[in-house]
Amino acid sequence: MRDFLPITLEDMKKRGWDRPDFVFVIGDAYVDHSSFGPAIISRVLESHGFKVAIISQPDWKDENSITTFGEPRLGFLVSGGNMDSMVNHYTVNKKRRSQDAYTPGGVAGKRPDYATIVYCNLIKRVYKNSPILIGGIEASLRRLAHYDYWSDKLRRSILIDSNADILMYGMGELAIVALAEALDSGLDVKDITFVPGTVYRTITLDHVVNGITLPDYDDLVKDKREYARSFGIQYMNTDFASARPLIEKYGEKSYIVQNPPSRPLTTLELDDVYELPYMNDYHPSYKKLGGVPAISEIKFSLTSNRGCFGGCSFCALTFHQGRVVQVRSHESLVKEATAMTKFPDFKGYIHDVGGPTANFRRPACDKQMTKGACPNKQCLYPTPCKNMKVDHNDYIQLLRKLRAIPKVKKVFIRSGIRFDYMLADKSDAFLKELCEYHISGQLRVAPEHVSDHVLDLMGKPRNEVYLEFVKRFNNMNRRLGKEQYVVPYLISSHPGSTITDAIALAESVRDMGYMPEQVQDFYPTPSTISTCMYYTGLDPRNMSHVSVTRNPHDKALQRALIQYRKPENYDLVKEALLRAHRQDLIGFDRNKCLIPPRNSASEKPAGKTGYQGKNPGKNQNKNQSRNKKGIPAKYQSKHNSKPTQKTSGPKRGKR
Repeated sequence: MRDFLPITLEDMKKRGWDRPDFVFVIGDAYVDHSSFGPAIISRVLESHGFKVAIISQPDWKDENSITTFGEPRLGFLVSGGNMDSMVNHYTVNKKRRSQDAYTPGGVAGKRPDYATIVYCNLIKRVYKNSPILIGGIEASLRRLAHYDYWSDKLRRSILIDSNADILMYGMGELAIVALAEALDSGLDVKDITFVPGTVYRTITLDHVVNGITLPDYDDLVKDKREYARSFGIQYMNTDFASARPLIEKYGEKSYIVQNPPSRPLTTLELDDVYELPYMNDYHPSYKKLGGVPAISEIKFSLTSNRGCFGGCSFCALTFHQGRVVQVRSHESLVKEATAMTKFPDFKGYIHDVGGPTANFRRPACDKQMTKGACPNKQCLYPTPCKNMKVDHNDYIQLLRKLRAIPKVKKVFIRSGIRFDYMLADKSDAFLKELCEYHISGQLRVAPEHVSDHVLDLMGKPRNEVYLEFVKRFNNMNRRLGKEQYVVPYLISSHPGSTITDAIALAESVRDMGYMPEQVQDFYPTPSTISTCMYYTGLDPRNMSHVSVTRNPHDKALQRALIQYRKPENYDLVKEALLRAHRQDLIGFDRNKCLIPPRNSASEKPAGKTGYQGKNPGKNQNKNQSRNKKGIPAKYQSKHNSKPTQKTSGPKRGKR
């Protein structure tokens, strides 16, 4: 039967089940869509003959909340949700968020902090002997000792604090089937130590072959340098073809062992995953509560790939999806898009065709599918590798097929575009296609900063590369007769960024005529190189020293500089400029200065001072809604201060 999986005992009985094989406890509302990790894992299990029931957002203060279906035959599955629960709950300033897009009605507070840990301990209190398998982004990125920004300390592997038996990291389809079949065959969960893409606890290492012993947890806590060294080893062992087992010791005789990652899925396997019988919506019981807001971003979007060889330091993709790009076939995507056009609320617009990076439709080079990604080199940084194959033709053909589907009015591309990869293409065919058909007014790209030494730490191309892309983009739009603009994503206070760098970024914002309404302050989420830098002050790739801005006030100074026109930022901007001895940027020269002297801030029109005062004056030009480069105000987009914790694209669900 094609229906939502059971969420009540009555649902289960309608299917004729006496008991489920697995009960899946999740921190999000139940959304049966392929952008939601629990939906994929449960449908994959179903396709292999296993019975899965769902308990969504149980009351963690009530033990009865996880007894809906009794004890499952094979065990419990637990996921904190599509985002790490702490990122979901708190801003970078550690203030509680007022909304949760993954909860019915957007209501906050329906899951606990550190949700995976809390749910597992709740289950263990009730069902002491039932196996618990954990996965999802929260478990995946906390699989070994990790820096936790919210408690500002190094935490143990989530396996220890949760009392779970096995952790699945990465995307999980291959691992969950192997684990389910092993449990179904009668193996004790403690004996399942051989599945790629899993982490387990053990008291003996007799069975571990060719493992790498990381520094002990006690040593990591004592010495940040040891943690940076350990993280560097982990970073070098994230590829399916070259990684070795990693061993982390806790106490006298307790070990956490991470097996090498699962192999990438083939195109056929990926097609099969995305063609499972999803309902493509939230559970109907949520309708009276206002629905689940997160569905609006992805309901009419297509996931065309996974994995990313971009290698940004602040992104967790390397540790989660890996660097080898996997793609779906044109036929599978056209089939999904055609079915989408039959939804009653489809308006003719496909919102996105992409993934972590939209214009990656093949591995970086031919050897990656057999030998994996190079452990000690990046494909695009500091410059594109000479072995990289740059080809947009497959993506162009896919987009043309999607545009030709009846009832489709426009196909947007809203996932990240790697502009350095585009520049490496000798042909401008994709750039032309992109500008002509797939954006509407603005293209968001992510240069992140302008200071080259900060960009080096970020693993991003140098500023001159971005400037060249903007030049080519503008030239193409002039050729097409279109009024379209590049809108940059910017990050403040990234490790390595000083006040001087922040001022350089503010000057660049001034010169481009773009004033972001919100800025992404660097958010130290688990298991990224940048977070390791933030915690240790060291780059784990080469153990060099990195300056880090941790003081909230100093971070506020850097953030305010990028938004120097906001009246409420005046004092912070002035303090930053005086601290850096840049009084030359305080004055009335609109082409140079960031702010005017204090006694004139509210008297001079913004167009004259470069500062958006509270009372710009009655003589304000009627074209003031356009900035210095002529970008209309409607294209001066808001930057979301809530990080994406990117694992599969800026607006996609995460696992």
